[in-house]
Amino acid sequence: MNFSEIKINDNIKKSLVELNFITTTEIQSEAIPFLLENKTDLIALAQTGTGKTAAFGIPVINQIIEKEKYTQCIILCPTRELCIQITKDFDTLSKYMNI
Repeated sequence: MNFSEIKINDNIKKSLVELNFITTTEIQSEAIPFLLENKTDLIALAQTGTGKTAAFGIPVINQIIEKEKYTQCIILCPTRELCIQITKDFDTLSKYMNI
């Protein structure tokens, strides 16, 4: 599946093109549509380097209401290093959004 086929904010798609993310990984092709359509938890397992942060992050960023200035998402990380990594990835994915 290509990211261009997924119904997400055009500003996220613009960031994905810049990152040269064209085709989804297995975890992304399963998780992103599910999380965009369902307001529920998802537990998914995948190897390191398979795009889990984008798989969970793209739907989260897509659902943020840009004009609202209250906390809309909390992400819990087991280590400081992982927190920094996820923060950088979210910043990159949301580069063209006003959040």
